[in-house]
Amino acid sequence: MRILHIIDTLDPKAGGPAESVRRIVASFPATGNTGEVITMDDPSAPFLQNLPFPVYAVGPVHTIYGANRRLIPWLKKNRSRYDGAVSHGLWTFNGFAVWRAFAGKLPYVVFPHGMLDPYFKYAYPLKHVKKWLYWVMAQYWILRGADRVLFTSKAEARESRKSFWMHRWNAQVVPYGASGPTGDPTEYRRAFFSHCPSVADKPYLLFLGRIHPKKGCDLLIEAFARIAHIAPELQLVFAGPDQTGWRTKLEATAAAAGIAGRIHWAGMIEDDVKWGAFYGCEAFILPSHQENFGIAVAEALACAKPVLLADKVNIAGDVEADGAAIVQKDTFEGTLRLLEDWLRTTPEEREKMSVNALSCFRMHYDMGENAKALIQIFVEVAREKAN
Repeated sequence: MRILHIIDTLDPKAGGPAESVRRIVASFPATGNTGEVITMDDPSAPFLQNLPFPVYAVGPVHTIYGANRRLIPWLKKNRSRYDGAVSHGLWTFNGFAVWRAFAGKLPYVVFPHGMLDPYFKYAYPLKHVKKWLYWVMAQYWILRGADRVLFTSKAEARESRKSFWMHRWNAQVVPYGASGPTGDPTEYRRAFFSHCPSVADKPYLLFLGRIHPKKGCDLLIEAFARIAHIAPELQLVFAGPDQTGWRTKLEATAAAAGIAGRIHWAGMIEDDVKWGAFYGCEAFILPSHQENFGIAVAEALACAKPVLLADKVNIAGDVEADGAAIVQKDTFEGTLRLLEDWLRTTPEEREKMSVNALSCFRMHYDMGENAKALIQIFVEVAREKAN
């Protein structure tokens, strides 16, 4: 099968959806199928160069909605080349374009990537009002017209129905995850410590993701300040892009608490440096207020690292059940308990969590399984249409 993926951007700085599409499509050849991508990026964007799959960039676009007059004609002209399409994300023009070009002509599925979580309804009420208007006019019909709407967990599928009262679509939970590292952990660690020498040979907890209020970075710094005296050698590493300029305020919070020297800002990291950050840490921590999946969680598990998660990470309960996670509420008190619970674990308990983490990844979150699941969905859709 040849499957087309449609996404606003493949820029790694955009976070999980861009990374997941890269990993999914790169996994297709191992299944005997082909994946291609169309994106609203500028064709000359450096991050599009040397990707291991075909990419058609029809941007750039200059608005948040991403309207692009070239997209619908391109989709209509090329739809006969594909057996199905996957539209990634919501609330932008590309989903509307897929609906207009493919409904009744080519099977398509939608991956919301957490964009139906009710967290946004309460965190950004004015934006929710604007989304309601678009929901009635287009977004609901895009989802209703899809052959499947794909979710990464039962929790995400359940919560998605709380955002808007019109919620009729064909939901399906699919395997999801990441591609694990394939190189030498020692070399990976060396690459990270070369990038961030201030934590070389020091114990640290790793946060890897966007520096954004949704991720609970402020809670983590405040909670770390409370336990810093208990574990005087422990460091905290923040790795990821600062898209909102929030880091300055977070640094001021750390300085006021007297822990600035124990917090290290690695910036955006990729490839060997990223894997080295995982392999070098004691555990990965994500006190997020909303996370439909969390690619970095799966990547940490692939490196046999325990994960410390807020309960709003939708896969937290599943990973906890596999003995690889500590889970608490997405509050200051909950984040503090995450750190306290971790510090109370014995070396033997940490080793057991490490073994469980790798097992959890291999059983549930290997991206190769996601590629197979997508292909099977289109096989099922073709069978349904034939009947």
